[in-house]
Amino acid sequence: MEIPEVIGTEAVIRGLAFLGVLLIMVVWELMAPRRPLTRPRGERWVVNILIIAVNTMIARFMFPAMALSAAFLAEDNGWGLLHMVGAPASIAFVVSLLCLDLAIYIQHVVFHHVPVLWRLHRVHHMDLDMDVTTGLRFHPIEIILSLLIKAGVIIAIGADATAVVLFVIILNASSMFNHSNIRLPKIIDTILRAAVVTPDMHRVHHSTIRSETDSNFGFFLSIWDRMFKTYQAQPKAGHLDMEIGQSSVRDPRALSLPALLVQPFRKLD
Repeated sequence: MEIPEVIGTEAVIRGLAFLGVLLIMVVWELMAPRRPLTRPRGERWVVNILIIAVNTMIARFMFPAMALSAAFLAEDNGWGLLHMVGAPASIAFVVSLLCLDLAIYIQHVVFHHVPVLWRLHRVHHMDLDMDVTTGLRFHPIEIILSLLIKAGVIIAIGADATAVVLFVIILNASSMFNHSNIRLPKIIDTILRAAVVTPDMHRVHHSTIRSETDSNFGFFLSIWDRMFKTYQAQPKAGHLDMEIGQSSVRDPRALSLPALLVQPFRKLD
């Protein structure tokens, strides 16, 4: 199969996986919500879906299949650590997944601690509630930077192309899952978070308390937060009473699409 055909097939698979997980999470939230919403769902969804649409167009038309194209570019030119050392396919596959997930964790930490990047990323944190759409709500400039960073990491490590496709699907799915407003039995949450980031684990990260916001940075694997001492098990106020969002921005009028798009250019808190 030629590379353009592979890229086209990858886009279809990724799109179907995205829609499937999105539908499952929406139904799950309606049937078993974890927290009552503080704002009408429709009011928030209009803004979030518009941002998602803008970001989808950017990714689809400005940077089509950038991650997979970067993997093919590295493979064709022998670039990246894994190609240089001639790693076996199975090892390259596993190492690629782990390195990409670690890179996303590091990127997330950096976006919280570098002021100019936090200006962009706090758009994601300004949602007054959390649900599946929150996991896809990012400022378009952050999306562009994230695409470029992922491409750079893929080339640097010489990531396996199949692992790259799987990772992009996992990243989108896990972001929708761990931002969702779903109720999980405590025992299931405990078992799952030993390996992956659960909704209860990631919800702590969206607290208005900055020390909690600067914790639980992982998107898929939970090991990185434990390894780098950024793990916090529970919010201080409990999941039902904790306040989500940014304490300085509580007025819904400041959370319209135009306001969010220009927000990074306003004075920091």
